[in-house]
Amino acid sequence: MDKLSSMAVFVTAVDCGSFAAAADALSLSAPMVGKHVRQLEQDLGVTLLNRSTRRQSLTEVGRHYYERCKVVLAEVEMADAIARDSKQVAQGHLR
Repeated sequence: MDKLSSMAVFVTAVDCGSFAAAADALSLSAPMVGKHVRQLEQDLGVTLLNRSTRRQSLTEVGRHYYERCKVVLAEVEMADAIARDSKQVAQGHLR
């Protein structure tokens, strides 16, 4: 799993309020959503989400990480859009 994908899954899980809802939104299984979040937590050495069978809530570190992830993902999307748009600009000498 690459970190950027895991960050996107984490943000979606927080936005949707549950792993199951995030799984539906991302066309993944709920266990795969959990795996992405656990991998992030393991890599960082912190708990991002407090989870129970009925609900999830962000930890303080998770809240800060979530906010920064949203910025990073928005920047990646902007970079992709710039690259896509550059293909549509006429290049070379026009006659």
